[in-house]
Amino acid sequence: MQMLNQKLQKNKKKLIIRKSHILLFGSFLVFIGAVVLSYNHLLKLKDELFSDMLISMSDDKKTIDVPIANNVSDNTVYEEKNINYGKYLGVLTIPKIGLKRGFYNINSRYNNIEYNVTLVLGSTMPDQGGNLILMAHSGDAYISYFAYLYRLKIGDLAYITYNGKDYKYRLVNTYDVPKNGKVAINRNYDKTTLTLITCTKDDSTKQSIYILELV
Repeated sequence: MQMLNQKLQKNKKKLIIRKSHILLFGSFLVFIGAVVLSYNHLLKLKDELFSDMLISMSDDKKTIDVPIANNVSDNTVYEEKNINYGKYLGVLTIPKIGLKRGFYNINSRYNNIEYNVTLVLGSTMPDQGGNLILMAHSGDAYISYFAYLYRLKIGDLAYITYNGKDYKYRLVNTYDVPKNGKVAINRNYDKTTLTLITCTKDDSTKQSIYILELV
C-alpha cells in the first residue's frame, strides 16, 4: 500500500510539473503572438503613413517618387533654435510661419523625409537657376516642418541661405492636385524657382504645391 501511495504521489508530481510546463509554454506563445500582432500593427501604421502616400513628380521631364505625410492639427510651430546651420547644404527660412530649417546634400543619409526637410533629386541650387524642390511632412509628428504652409498667401516671402548668401523668394502661386500618383509643377521656366510640396490641410486626398520665384 505504501509503495502504491508513493507511486501515486510521484505520478501526481509529474502531472503538476507537466501542467506547469504546458502553462509556461502557453504563456510564451501568447507573448510571442502579442509581439507579432503589435509589430504587424506598427508596420500597417507605417505603411499607411508613408507607403500609401508615394507620389511622383514631373519637373524638367524628370519623374521622382516623393513620400508625403498626412495633415496636421493647428498646434505647434516647428522651429529650430541654437542649431549649427553650418552642417547643412542650405537653410530654408519662412518668417511668417516661424520656420527655419536646414536641409542636407542630396546624397546625405540625413536627406530623408523621415528626418528633415528633404531636397528632391533633380533640384538645382539658387545660383544655378532652375528649380529648387523641397518637401516635408505635414502630419502631427515633430518632423512635420511644412505643417503651416497653408497659412502662406501670395506675396509672402521665403529665404534660402546657400554658400553664405541669402536668396529671397516670393510666393506667386499655390495649387492642390489629387493624390493620384503624379504632381505636375506649374512654373515659369524663365524664373529661378523654389517649389515646396506637402499634403493639403484637412484633405488627405490631395497634395499642395507652393511656387515661389526669386526676387
